Amino acid sequence: MDLAPEGIPNPMTAAEQREYYELLTLFADTLDQVERNYVKEVSRRELMEAAIQGLLSKLDEHSDYIPPEQLDSFRTGVESEFGGIGIRVGVIDGRLTVITPLLGTPAYRAGIQAGDQIVKIGDAAAEGMALEDAIQRMKGRIGTELELTVRHKANGPTETLKLQRELVRMETVLGVRRQADDAWDFQLLADPRIAYLRISSFSRQTHEDLQVALETLTRGPTPLRGLVLDLRFNPGGLLSSAIQVADLFLERGTIVSTVGRNIAPRTWAAREEGTFGGFPMVVLVNHYSASASEIVAACLQDHQRAVVIGERTWGKGSVQNIIELEGGQSALKLTTAGYQRPSGKNIHRFEGATEADDWGVRPDEGFLLPLEPADMRRLLSVQQTQEILAPKPPSDAVAPPDADRDRALQEDTQLQKALEYLKAKT
Repeated sequence: MDLAPEGIPNPMTAAEQREYYELLTLFADTLDQVERNYVKEVSRRELMEAAIQGLLSKLDEHSDYIPPEQLDSFRTGVESEFGGIGIRVGVIDGRLTVITPLLGTPAYRAGIQAGDQIVKIGDAAAEGMALEDAIQRMKGRIGTELELTVRHKANGPTETLKLQRELVRMETVLGVRRQADDAWDFQLLADPRIAYLRISSFSRQTHEDLQVALETLTRGPTPLRGLVLDLRFNPGGLLSSAIQVADLFLERGTIVSTVGRNIAPRTWAAREEGTFGGFPMVVLVNHYSASASEIVAACLQDHQRAVVIGERTWGKGSVQNIIELEGGQSALKLTTAGYQRPSGKNIHRFEGATEADDWGVRPDEGFLLPLEPADMRRLLSVQQTQEILAPKPPSDAVAPPDADRDRALQEDTQLQKALEYLKAKT
């Protein structure tokens, strides 16, 4: 008896099996004809990868093939961690420039600052080097050494540093401003009893970092009377991380469930242990809040643990399974199931869905606050600027107040609505 990969009897009839092998033969014959007779030579790998992409194009937009040369960057995006020295770089005025070091990394400890220019990576001159090539050269196996030549502050002194690569974890739990030690300050100056936490994506570390921040806030000298959880522009991440984050705020009840064609239905429930409660919450979302961020927002909304303010979310409620190919050299990202909210409603926005259909997460009644495109761009710019570790002023200098940041907070109508709601509750 033929068995499917998971040990389930193959459901194909004899006629279906004959058709299956005939189609495989058709594909092999087509590949052979192209290889032997096409006007230009095309590598077999290019043809096979194009065939895989063609196959997946008949599925949904989230199913994809990750070729070997893109696998590292894909894993970095999902895991929010990689082996490297811990800097974000970009090309400014034709020169490879440090956007920001990442807190606690080898680059941070070595004194590399935002605005520094990278002159050489190892023996290779950085000028004219493609950005992706530069990033790949700086990444590497944990424990290996990287020699980096840096020109400080554009026209400042040049220094050659020897740095050891470490496991770099990108921050995903962020606050309002940096403190003197570069740690995040999560309290709003307008009312220190109200905390602000922004989650940029859901990585393996997000739950632990959020738990530490909440413990600090709830045990501090100023009692926590309200919390703003900002999930705007959050594209999602790991399902397990979203479940753990939602569980921090719920004592009991369903968090999310999944239903698929070839997998058993599964439901995740909250546990009372480790729950942070006793204060009202607002979850901020916008059109670019997707996937894992929608799971958290929908869960807290359905259990009436938080009020959702902002815009209707993206509507990405499908589960992608990462299947390794070629012994882990490439991968297949395949949609295998869909999410359901605790209420049982659908999250995913299927093709052809209308505004009246159930998908995504809608703000609570009276809290729909769409932003104009210019306001959206300004908000995104503020968020990106907040993540930059600014160079330290001289020890005897008084740091000027960040007027741009404070003005941006005042102009953030969604955040101001959240504060208005929480102040009324407290």
